[in-house]
Amino acid sequence: MLDKYYDIISLALKTGCEVREREPLSAHCTFRVGGECDVFIEVCSAQALGALVKLARKSGVRYFVLGNGSNVLFSDSGYRGVILHIGQAMNEIRLEAGSTIYAQAGASLTRVCNFALENELTGLEFAYGIPGYVGGGVFMNAGAYGGELKDVLVSAEVITPEGDVRSFSVDDLKLSYRHSVLMENECVVVSALFRLDKGVRADIRAEMDDLMGRRKDKQPVEYPSAGSTFKRPEGQFAGALIQNSGLRGYTVGGAQVSEKHCGFVINRGGASAKDIMQVITDVQKTVFEKTGFMLECEVRIIPAEEESMS
Repeated sequence: MLDKYYDIISLALKTGCEVREREPLSAHCTFRVGGECDVFIEVCSAQALGALVKLARKSGVRYFVLGNGSNVLFSDSGYRGVILHIGQAMNEIRLEAGSTIYAQAGASLTRVCNFALENELTGLEFAYGIPGYVGGGVFMNAGAYGGELKDVLVSAEVITPEGDVRSFSVDDLKLSYRHSVLMENECVVVSALFRLDKGVRADIRAEMDDLMGRRKDKQPVEYPSAGSTFKRPEGQFAGALIQNSGLRGYTVGGAQVSEKHCGFVINRGGASAKDIMQVITDVQKTVFEKTGFMLECEVRIIPAEEESMS
């Protein structure tokens, strides 16, 4: 079965990437569910990623680029294809001229926030505690507590589907609520520049601690989840619509609408991807029937095969 991956595995090893076969994806997403992928490649550099993407597309090999897995749901059947994982080998953070921070796609947003704190830079506090990496954060314009990455982002370096490196300005990225042009053009973020302001360390620390305290108090951080499961409808709150539809605590198998915050679908223990998908589907159907609002899922659903989620 793995014969069709011979060329991409050979290239990955040649460029210094680590390769694993039949890797359990439950270990690489925050829902803690998902079967095995055919091939799992730890990408070691932007250059390697570009070469691997180019070869995969040329040879017709299905691939998916994964970061922290904090906004994805993999099938119980896994993934028939290659997972290109951007992680610790691409997590450099450094201070550029003035108050600009350079961060590679595999750096966690929390690490970037702590780096900003160390350098007494303010503007990124809202991202403290968001359980994602820079790459995924830019991809979906991550945000919380009134802030979004577009507020501080200068530019991002990406790999195009052809394997080339290109720089996108913040305007080029067309960032809006949980959306970027990257969702349409299939480019992959490899690094980003954030421009912040000089601040006072004690004030920055106090704001970060306050927001983290609010997260722990109001969100079910003690359970595996993908954060907010649904996008916020205009003029409404997804959690309130779900609660008012009588779905607080709604459970299928090990998956549940959080009793602490109805905007979160959680893995209470032993949930399958199928359980989680059923809860998501049931919530969408019930909320639409009771309120007329169709909730859009914020989580990326990744099927095992090209056709459908199993």
